[in-house]
Amino acid sequence: MTPLDQSPILVDRTYDELVMAIAACRLKPGERIRQADLAERLGVSRQPVSHALQLLKRQGLVEDVGRKGLAVARIDPLSLTALYQVRAALDALAARLAAERMRDGALTGTDRARLADCIAKGRSLGEDAGIERLVAADVAFHRLLNGLSGNAWIADTLEPQFPHMMRSMMVVLDDPGFRTRAWREHAAIAEMILAGRPAEAADAARIHAEAAGEETGRRLTTLSG
Repeated sequence: MTPLDQSPILVDRTYDELVMAIAACRLKPGERIRQADLAERLGVSRQPVSHALQLLKRQGLVEDVGRKGLAVARIDPLSLTALYQVRAALDALAARLAAERMRDGALTGTDRARLADCIAKGRSLGEDAGIERLVAADVAFHRLLNGLSGNAWIADTLEPQFPHMMRSMMVVLDDPGFRTRAWREHAAIAEMILAGRPAEAADAARIHAEAAGEETGRRLTTLSG
């Protein structure tokens, strides 16, 4: 984590830094949280760290342990499976709406280029890219898909859940086979959107999210067992 300058939005910046540290598993599930240590690493006082931790606790990324102690929340396979069920429905809706907008001429040339570029960049990442870059590329695709839908409620609903999903992605995206399959499925979703085929785009997005959720749940269950 990088030290932060003092500013009026220090709590927000501290929160953002801690969210990314948890999402990227730099702060690992179950790890005890020491406010003084975090404050020193971020170059801030303990007050913004304390406020940020309360926000993270409400989001389910931090949990109480012992007397007045906090730790990074452990990853619950059943909870993640339920989250992916919701994501599958919203991903399907986003893909359908994006394909409808493509069919109706609402997607711009810039939109189409961004989607094609996102797919190309994701498929070009090799094993030497590092897990954080791999996860970031995956999340970038899904955020773009949500944006192309034209429905802000989809992004507003899913955005707070991305840190939970990013932690689970750390488990599966280190597998080259899963990674290759995921980007092949991303490309299929993009192809149906760019072809203006809403039903096929929705099916591709739903199947992708359901498969990702099942694989992630299996791996997390194995690791926790």
